[in-house]
Amino acid sequence: MASSAPTPPPLLPVTNPAAAGSSPAATAVGSDAPIATPAFRLFLSKLSDSARRSLSDRRPWTELVDRSAFSRPDSLSDATSRLRRNLAYFRVNYAAVVAFALGASLLAHPFSLLVLLGLLAAWCFLYLFRGSDQPVVLFGRTFSDRETLLGLVVASFVAFFFTSVASLIISGLLVGGAIVAVHGACRMPEDLFLDDADAASGNSAAQGLLSFLGAPGSRV
Repeated sequence: MASSAPTPPPLLPVTNPAAAGSSPAATAVGSDAPIATPAFRLFLSKLSDSARRSLSDRRPWTELVDRSAFSRPDSLSDATSRLRRNLAYFRVNYAAVVAFALGASLLAHPFSLLVLLGLLAAWCFLYLFRGSDQPVVLFGRTFSDRETLLGLVVASFVAFFFTSVASLIISGLLVGGAIVAVHGACRMPEDLFLDDADAASGNSAAQGLLSFLGAPGSRV
């Protein structure tokens, strides 16, 4: 007598506990993008283009340091008039001189420079270029935009006024401003000609230098 083959039991779906437990964590990790990279790259591109356009309007440095064009001003009004005309003509060169003085002041104190760079990085990564749907999570706590902004403001206040960052920035700006003021008052502007096209170009360059602030996707 032939016996019939036993019927195999039905297969039931089996869930892997390890995989099920790791799925929410993987989802949470994947949803935490640290920075909106397209907006950040667009900001850097606009900043680079604005700086390049502004620097293209600079005057020749040989014209700035022409020794034959220097003389002592006759009066305070003469010095003020010279300074006003030289500022309109050498505006980009003067801005570069002030930036160089500020950079030299910060490079002479590496710790303050690192504090300033860290502060700028915190503003960029935690507030300016962070997506609106990506909250800041620290030590298991989620911070709102208002709390993040308040924390960055407090950190900036502490970094500027309880370290030497503020004094270095002010001293660098004062040194650069003093160099510009002395040069503008002593440089005779009689050989400088600023027509309407140059004035319009200077205004557009000044606006272009700040045009990166309107980059889409950022909070500035």
